[in-house]
Amino acid sequence: MVFEVGFVPFNPDGWGPPETTTTATTVPSNVPFAPFSRSDKLGRIADWTRNLNNPSNRRNNNNPNDSVFDFSGDDSFAATADDDSSFRLVDGKPPPRPKFGPKWRFHHHHNNPSRHLPQRRDEEVEARKREAEKDRARRDRLYHNNHRIGGGQHQRREAAVFKSSVEIQPEWNMLEQIPFSTFSKLSFAVPDPEDLLFCGSLDSYDKTYDRLTPKNERRLERFKNRNFFKVTTTDDPVIRRLANEDKATVFATDAILSTLMCSPRSVYSWDIVIQRVGNKLFFDKRDGSQLDLLSVHETSQEPLPESKDDINSAHSLSVEAAYINQNFSQQVLVKEGKKVSFEEPNPFANEGEEVASAGYRYRRWKLDSDMYLVARCELQSVLESNNQRQFLTLNALNEFDPKYSGVDWRQKLETQRGAVLATELKNNSNKMAKWTAQALLGGADMMKLGYVSRVHPRDHFNHVILGVVGYKPRDFASQINLNMANMWGIVKSIVDLCMKLNEGKYVLVKDPSKPQVRIYEVPADAFENDYVEEPLPEEEQAQPPAEDAANGLSSEISVAATDVEDKEITAIP
Repeated sequence: MVFEVGFVPFNPDGWGPPETTTTATTVPSNVPFAPFSRSDKLGRIADWTRNLNNPSNRRNNNNPNDSVFDFSGDDSFAATADDDSSFRLVDGKPPPRPKFGPKWRFHHHHNNPSRHLPQRRDEEVEARKREAEKDRARRDRLYHNNHRIGGGQHQRREAAVFKSSVEIQPEWNMLEQIPFSTFSKLSFAVPDPEDLLFCGSLDSYDKTYDRLTPKNERRLERFKNRNFFKVTTTDDPVIRRLANEDKATVFATDAILSTLMCSPRSVYSWDIVIQRVGNKLFFDKRDGSQLDLLSVHETSQEPLPESKDDINSAHSLSVEAAYINQNFSQQVLVKEGKKVSFEEPNPFANEGEEVASAGYRYRRWKLDSDMYLVARCELQSVLESNNQRQFLTLNALNEFDPKYSGVDWRQKLETQRGAVLATELKNNSNKMAKWTAQALLGGADMMKLGYVSRVHPRDHFNHVILGVVGYKPRDFASQINLNMANMWGIVKSIVDLCMKLNEGKYVLVKDPSKPQVRIYEVPADAFENDYVEEPLPEEEQAQPPAEDAANGLSSEISVAATDVEDKEITAIP
């Protein structure tokens, strides 16, 4: 077979075919022609690999286009301009793979098959965030025991926790209402106190507890056979004797005075009984008063469970804290060591009775030219070093559940003790301020703070001591912003108000929901054994005075504060 090349015209005047040629009839027939530019991709001229004997093409053998020069099926050329109208871009990405799992298996949605399948990555991320938010909200609801959460912020404690410490009876007559805002402006300086009497005995402090860490913790022991005394002012035989000897005008205890001094920091309700007898004033506490317990998480924003039976409720934690504090104050002492006995024995103990280590220091402060205050101050231990005797107060902070405070003592106490202390100052500001005030009133040289935690967050019977830290009371007071002049100013203003009252019995109650205190006149037999306090509905309880009366009292307090400032004496060094 001979391959014949057709006629190719020659152009002597330039490139390309001549303008007129007579070779149009010599061009091979059935050869497709398509215009193209220099940027187009050129295809094949002829495809000699095409199998013309394909059975599928045999019935079309008569088709003249079925030849090696037929490129109608080749996309290298655009056969017609109409083909461009059917051209469109398509997504070359592979379709999303279905999630094979128990959540996606055998769920056929005929109406919308892809309703639960995220079509884009951002939708998938948003779906994950929504699920995480639902889980978090569910955990919070369970954690806070049906506590309602709204707007992303925790509600403040409910009124059930904020109930009054004493039921207000209808026959009580409210005389005064003092907002805490007036206390911040008060200031009064007192001279150094005078020691009138020492009673009781003190055991020595065991220094080995200063080296405790969470890694070598010690189990908190129980001292069931030792008696602890929380005797009020008028039941103290020593104070009665001093009152008969006319040693002072005002009588109280360090627990009562510290409650008054730190009252602006308090959140929970408390009450103090005031008795005006002749020209003398006695500040007392009721039997079973809130002052005998220790508040826990009082100044925290995290709400506690409302149920009183819950081990993490405010009441349960207060009882647990008092139990821990008593046992801790006896465990950190030297067993069968040297005791320091004072002038008189423990005035509340019976002969042969095992009593806790406690020293009672009766001190007198001068409030005015003819007014003195005597208070019974309590110390828990003594430490003798370098032939010097130091008096100590012993108190314990307790951790009940790290989820509430956000700080795990076992992990942070050794490396970040400052952060642990700062958290406790935020959550228990009132309690720690009262401890500091009691150490200052008693003239303690050192206050020891123990860190006691539960063995397990759900076990409120067994505890361990993780560490003990000592502070000088004055340095610690300045660290927590506790001003002695302001504290004595509060006491002096309340004493001046009470000295204007007639003889009788009164009660000073901290409002359960507002930062203020009220003074009620109560019957002489109130809070006695034969006096039954029946709970009353809120609408039947005595109501606070009008705003005008409150404003008048505020101005009276301000005048009293001005008079106090004029009588300032040299501050305590």
